[in-house]
Amino acid sequence: MIRIFDIDKWQEIFSALQKNKLRTFFTAFGVFWGIFMLVIMLGSGKGLHNAVNQGWGDMATNSMFMWTQQTTIPYKGFPQGRRYNFKNNDTQALLDNIPEIQYIAPKIRGWSREGNNNVVRGERTGAFTIEGNYPDFNLIDPVNILDGRYINNFDIQENRKVAVIGNRIREEMFTPEEKVIGEYLRIQGVYFQVVGVFESKKGDQRAEWENQVIHIPFTTLQKTYNYGDVVGWYSITSKEDYPVSLVEQKAKEILKARHNIAPEDNRAIGSFNVEEEYMKMRRLFSGINGLIWIVGIGTLLAGIIGVSNIMLIIVKERTKEIGIQRAIGATPASIISQVIIESVVLTAIAGYVGLVLGVGVIELVDFFLERSNGANEMFTNPEVDFYMAMRALVILVISGIFAGFIPARRAVSIKPIDALRDE
Repeated sequence: MIRIFDIDKWQEIFSALQKNKLRTFFTAFGVFWGIFMLVIMLGSGKGLHNAVNQGWGDMATNSMFMWTQQTTIPYKGFPQGRRYNFKNNDTQALLDNIPEIQYIAPKIRGWSREGNNNVVRGERTGAFTIEGNYPDFNLIDPVNILDGRYINNFDIQENRKVAVIGNRIREEMFTPEEKVIGEYLRIQGVYFQVVGVFESKKGDQRAEWENQVIHIPFTTLQKTYNYGDVVGWYSITSKEDYPVSLVEQKAKEILKARHNIAPEDNRAIGSFNVEEEYMKMRRLFSGINGLIWIVGIGTLLAGIIGVSNIMLIIVKERTKEIGIQRAIGATPASIISQVIIESVVLTAIAGYVGLVLGVGVIELVDFFLERSNGANEMFTNPEVDFYMAMRALVILVISGIFAGFIPARRAVSIKPIDALRDE
């Protein structure tokens, strides 16, 4: 059996590969290109995946949102096209009748009586979105609290005039050196004390919008804007092991019954099931990754076949040499090992170079994207993880073994006497 650390054998292997440098180069290039393209495609796929995930932020994937729409079917004397609103007591009804609910957060949005500039502080004015929220909303669609705190249950119970503002609002309504927490903003003529500053966890345009939102207690907004007991929409998550689609179905049935809506009127309540959309995205990227591996391995396989073919040629050229080795006592296992190691060395060197250059290109693209702020909702932070690199290296070693196996079998199939007679 060949010894792995036999210097003479390694010199013999590299000598064999250097006899025809051009042929060796083009053979190795097939392996290099296969692993290089596999790494580039996997890194690019990760960039697409990161961009989509960034768009979701840390939103709970087991969540859904519901809002009212016009009815489309006459029912119990009520006409088609009727408008209606969710009410405060609907919230308790949902909690009482749907044990699968984990969090429920009623939400409502304010309107402006003074045109676009609905927020005033001294001589500064601004047009911002005002939302009434419950504390649980920050568990469903979280934001980063940069300073202070988020709305709590005491704010809800006591109808406190407090506000949690987006980072963009801090930049526009305060100077950089000013203290924000404890200061007041006049919203629709009512003064609210700032208790927190947040920043969106999402990416790009969605984050830009969220950072210009002011969150105030849900109950306070109802009173400030004279909404009575109207609820704008619901944010709901399901408990672990329960699909949110089950909660969605039950919630719609309960709300339809409470608001005299025809059971078959599927357009009267609008909804967005985050879980379903998230699973669609996961299936999409699983398919993309599968396609990337198929194309990448197919390209790599073409390079491996080239290595196998070149090893067959090398074995043919060294037929007499192999015959001499056999005649002086070299075992078939020794010959097979030598040919396989030559194949593994060729594929490993070419593949390693392709792997390193591929990772280098991905990192370079990521560097320039960050430096130029070129990342967006379609492509951001391309990367190649450690486990993928390890899998690629394993594929290289296995490929080298397979590439050398057929030529090795060909080498030992030649009888020593026939090999010595070869011209």
